[in-house]
Amino acid sequence: MKTLPLEKALTFIEPGPLTLVTTFDGKKPNVMTISWTAALDFNQHILLVTGPWNYSFDALLKTKECVVCLPGPALLKKAVQVGMISGETEDKFKKLRIKTYPAKKVKAPLLAGCVACLECRVTDYIKKYGFVILQVMEVWHNERCRDKRLVHAVGDGTFTADGEHFNLRALMKEKLPPGL
Repeated sequence: MKTLPLEKALTFIEPGPLTLVTTFDGKKPNVMTISWTAALDFNQHILLVTGPWNYSFDALLKTKECVVCLPGPALLKKAVQVGMISGETEDKFKKLRIKTYPAKKVKAPLLAGCVACLECRVTDYIKKYGFVILQVMEVWHNERCRDKRLVHAVGDGTFTADGEHFNLRALMKEKLPPGL
């Protein structure tokens, strides 16, 4: 083993899958790329980290709703491009040819081609850390998506995709909540 600069710490523990988060401010939809996400509990609470540096942030706090979409490897380049364009000056959906579908419980759209989309409402915001706590209200799974691997940002401009799965459900049976 050898020591590395502290800045490398996040490249080993980047928390969750890369997401595309859609919002609707009452006038127009927008989408932002968020790579800092985490599951919080078995009651469908999730966390994403964002703040005023993202144009969609105001809409997220104002409307208290969004859709968290999980792109697979096929959408990785587009997901990065979404994060490089400001929705304040550009229509990302038009510019990047992103197809949307209406959501069921929120006004923000679902994104075509994603592995899954989670309709959410904001339940809390912890300003000090930029933590936005979400309650998932509806889950959409794209059965037509060929490559269902989730993508993870390493934190240095590189990405990985989930690989082999290991089924140890029998060992964890006592700990799994009903429905899982």
